[in-house]
Amino acid sequence: MGQQQLLLIVLGVIIVGIAILLGITLFRTHALEQKRNHIVTELMSLGNMAQKHYNMPTTMGGGGRSFEGWQIPNDMKRNFSASYEITGPDGSEIEITAVGSELVTDTDSLIVKMKILPKDFIITYTNY
Repeated sequence: MGQQQLLLIVLGVIIVGIAILLGITLFRTHALEQKRNHIVTELMSLGNMAQKHYNMPTTMGGGGRSFEGWQIPNDMKRNFSASYEITGPDGSEIEITAVGSELVTDTDSLIVKMKILPKDFIITYTNY
């Protein structure tokens, strides 16, 4: 009877350990997914600002059908989930790169790039 109880205790400890590891993994996965979604939302907001600048005439302070002169607002360059930087300025398109603040693997952060065209966005993910 003692060996059977000991075996059941060991089996219970193994099952609880596996459940804890699974819970930690699911929590981390969910946290990364939420952070990725927040980064994409911020990029979409920046993209809308850039497109607004593109479509606004130069007499009203816009780009006059050009992305030249548009900058990321200072209060949006860095937040709790990422830092944002213009990496591909051009008159007809612009690219913003977001580097996540949380590590996905040992040394790699989540990187999301968004190419902003006059009427469209193209999003690419790295280290996801």
